[in-house]
Amino acid sequence: MALKDDLRALLPDEVAERIPRGFQVIGDVAVILLPPELHEFRHIVAGAILSRHRNVRTVVSREQIPRGDYRVADLEVIAGIDCTITVYREFGFCYRLDVKNTFFSARLASERQRVWMQVTPGEEVLVPYAGVGPFAIPPASRGAMVTAVEKNPLACRFLRQNVSLNKVDARVIIHEGDVRKVLSEISAQYDRAIIPAPYGHDEALFSVLPMIREGGAINFYTFKRASQVPAVQSEYEGAGLEVRTVRKCGHVAPGIARYAFDMVKRRRGISQD
Repeated sequence: MALKDDLRALLPDEVAERIPRGFQVIGDVAVILLPPELHEFRHIVAGAILSRHRNVRTVVSREQIPRGDYRVADLEVIAGIDCTITVYREFGFCYRLDVKNTFFSARLASERQRVWMQVTPGEEVLVPYAGVGPFAIPPASRGAMVTAVEKNPLACRFLRQNVSLNKVDARVIIHEGDVRKVLSEISAQYDRAIIPAPYGHDEALFSVLPMIREGGAINFYTFKRASQVPAVQSEYEGAGLEVRTVRKCGHVAPGIARYAFDMVKRRRGISQD
């Protein structure tokens, strides 16, 4: 509520009440999602953020959910330094990225940690839609051999830099290109897949599934309404997966949330029971 409290002295009460409760801070860049009807007040909101958060040098307004293969949204720098490249630190790892032209969510930090803490040394891990590396680099640091796939050329460039920054060059193989095409050219088998699929790319799970060894793990992310989850779980179980846990990882649009499915590929001849 701190941001709203600051703005009550600067904006009409009915406007201040519609300001989002929070915003992301990625490195030294603050990202706030403002609805179109509040666009005219964006500079006042940005000024309040800068005055309270001395570690923030740039404030950007995001006006849509990241979509498409590159997972980027329209951003506008509304205050501070006109630069969207930053360095973000998370659980001892550092990631260089461009908030405007690559996808990154600081709000998934604890979820990423939950997943990479499951990885054991020696695992062979596949990470499609790897972005700048937050799902790929920590498993490599735990002793896994990671294959990362990313289509966005700029994100791939930062991924290579981040692999070096975090000293896991020897444990990460990077493929730049469309996930479907790249996977069709890989004949390897993996012990685990971590799939932070973009909105509308649920087919990625079924593209990856044949590449996972029996008994292997799959951490899959999808965007659904709560009412859709039971049917989706049944579909995955029908495809030969044992769903161990389903977790909601935040709302992304009215009625739609990101869900994490932790699953295991069942061994042939072993029933779901």
